[in-house]
Amino acid sequence: MTATPEIDDFTSPFWAAAGEGRLLIRRCGGCAKAHHYPREFCPYCWSEEVTWERASGRATLYTWSVVHRNDLRPFAGRVPYTAAVVDLVEGPRMMTEIVECAESDLRVGMELEVTFRREVDGLSIPVFRSA
Repeated sequence: MTATPEIDDFTSPFWAAAGEGRLLIRRCGGCAKAHHYPREFCPYCWSEEVTWERASGRATLYTWSVVHRNDLRPFAGRVPYTAAVVDLVEGPRMMTEIVECAESDLRVGMELEVTFRREVDGLSIPVFRSA
């Protein structure tokens, strides 16, 4: 079992942008709401008029959990790590990881910025750190 995402024709723009240090989200042309994770339709109004949009990379911390044990690759070699949910300033909530921040410094509502972790397979994963 692997934690590497499956990249297909639909999600390849997201991963290509991440490789260039950009975070993309989807925005609906019907109701104008932004969403994440990437879907081919709007989860609010079901419109298929959704497009990619560059996100600012700014967010606030909604919640987190420090993981001390995970036997799945590639996580086992990184414990402890901070799994988190952040609120992007554009509106969507995103699951991610907090890096470069001590557990004692984490606070609900703290300002964060996106950064990208390069995996051994060359994939860049969006993660967040204190702004």
